[in-house]
Amino acid sequence: MHTAAGLMPIKDESDPIFSLPEGPEASEWDSLFWQGWQAFNEGGQPGWIRKSILQSWQRSRENGIDPEAFVYHSPPADKLLVILAKNSELIKVAHSIMENLLAYNPDGHINLTDANGVTLHYCGADLTPVGSILREDVQGTNCTARCLREQRLVYVLSGENWKMALRQRHRQCAAAPVRNAEGVMIGVLTLTATPDNFNAHTLGTVQAAAEAVGQQLQLRRLLAEQQSILETLNEGVIVCDRYGRPKTVNRYARQIFDGLEPGDLPIDQLLRPQSGSLLTMPFCNDREMVFMPEGKPALSCVISLMPAPDDGRVLSLRENQRIRAITRRVMGVSASYTFDMIYGHSSRIRETITKARTSSRSDSTVLLTGESGTGKELFAQAIHNGSARSNEPFVAVNCGALPRDLVQSELFGYVDGAFTGSRRGGSAGKFELADGGTLLLDEIGEMPLDAQTSLLRVLQESEVLRIGATHPVKVNVRIVAATNCDLALAVEKGAFRRDLYYRLNVIALSVPPLRERREDIVGLVNGFVHKLCTRMKKIPPQVSPQAMACLSAWHWPGNVRELENLVERMVNLCEGLQIDVGDLPEEITRGRSEPEAAPSARLEDNERTHIMQVIESSGGNLRQAARLLGLSRTTLYNKINKWRIDLTLLRPDRPA
Repeated sequence: MHTAAGLMPIKDESDPIFSLPEGPEASEWDSLFWQGWQAFNEGGQPGWIRKSILQSWQRSRENGIDPEAFVYHSPPADKLLVILAKNSELIKVAHSIMENLLAYNPDGHINLTDANGVTLHYCGADLTPVGSILREDVQGTNCTARCLREQRLVYVLSGENWKMALRQRHRQCAAAPVRNAEGVMIGVLTLTATPDNFNAHTLGTVQAAAEAVGQQLQLRRLLAEQQSILETLNEGVIVCDRYGRPKTVNRYARQIFDGLEPGDLPIDQLLRPQSGSLLTMPFCNDREMVFMPEGKPALSCVISLMPAPDDGRVLSLRENQRIRAITRRVMGVSASYTFDMIYGHSSRIRETITKARTSSRSDSTVLLTGESGTGKELFAQAIHNGSARSNEPFVAVNCGALPRDLVQSELFGYVDGAFTGSRRGGSAGKFELADGGTLLLDEIGEMPLDAQTSLLRVLQESEVLRIGATHPVKVNVRIVAATNCDLALAVEKGAFRRDLYYRLNVIALSVPPLRERREDIVGLVNGFVHKLCTRMKKIPPQVSPQAMACLSAWHWPGNVRELENLVERMVNLCEGLQIDVGDLPEEITRGRSEPEAAPSARLEDNERTHIMQVIESSGGNLRQAARLLGLSRTTLYNKINKWRIDLTLLRPDRPA
């Protein structure tokens, strides 16, 4: 179809066969547009004017837009500042793309508006001031207004504008929407050019530029999300280029390395790892490494090393100190007993409690002595809770229950590959887990001599050397040692280091056996009964005077632990509201409590006698005897062999 002037009609942007008038043809179309404009004002619908333009002219007229008057309207200054601030990232991203687009249209003008048609930024010819509102209901038909309304790539030729001043510029315009990651239009990019520099390809260029802006925004959003994730990680992350120079350093890494930032120095030179180079070592997971940054204290970390694009490397790391704190929380290494929870009115126990309270005010080493079951660990926990370290970890280790070949690895830890069967990545020992707090070394007399040597070094130097490690780790631990044997005698026999004994025996506390504080038995029995019944949600039974007399007369070889176990048994088996003599074990009711003889002057004789008494009271059951003595079965067997105890004489079925 041809127009009256013999020209091909202008097709819409959606037409697959699309071209724009150029050169002399463009000038002829200016005349046709003017004729169409006059026909429209006279009530006609000129067929050579695009339908979308006629509809826009109709809306412009209905909105009362004066085509002769021309002025740009803007929001109030304070609101414009808010709009510009809200769209600052869009402006920043679009600026460079708009500058590149202008290179193909040196005499052109490019403007960026938000989704409400407010001009945010422009490049090139000074045609549209920042703040100008280009919506159709404000300026009438124009290219930006069409794009805002139709949300697609559009163009408007000079004669298609509603405002006379825009027609007189003799400029053609193309506009494309800028969309965010969700596909929502957030702005419009509009190119204004002379007819000589405007053709069908110009629309494709504008479309590509608008899409580039949207993609850059999405990329920046992804990068921001990644950075946010990096910053919230509870481990340090350092991304290095192929030369080992840090490109990205997250918050945690900056914190533990005191302000480390991206730079031109290689990571090895900055962090100074003690073993191996971060640039040449194989990629790994959970490997321990010590860093020695210049002018800063050594930092022990668990690291992972992974490849990054362009032959770079990603280093993630966590402080060993923080890992140990998490481990302590998981393990529940804390002390629950306080001095107020240790019951006793006898002079012996009150004297011990008073001395223990005094010792809790210092960091000196405490040596607790006493028979098994007297409550040495309760005193150790109370000392910890009464000290300035009460909010720090309390770790208890039974040295007698540890296999001899694993004592040092359990106490001092080991590095990756230290020995066959070692855990991958190494493991912290009990000293490191107790760092800042208290470490209870129970049954210290059972510790092997080689481990005693390492323990002495820890006490002297306040540092731990893991098995297989080359550099020690500083620790701040208070030691409380406990034993039921005579360490002084063990020193004389060469079974315990003399220098270690003196190091441990700074504050000596002796916890009395239950037979030496019989006046506390009644209160302990009643206390255990109420505690157990509260837990079992049953009415506490009364202990008859006759039963209490039997309990008070018993010699209690297993001490308070034996008493508590017996009370638990009675409470479970009692079907009424009174525990009588018939509810007690036979050995207690038949008066098997031995007459008190003059105590032996030798502690080793006391230990032998005590072990024999407990085995006999257990009917020769070594598992039960070990539990009452607070020993492992292995330790009990060692003591039986040491003291040459004949078990056949202690069993109920022994020959008469």
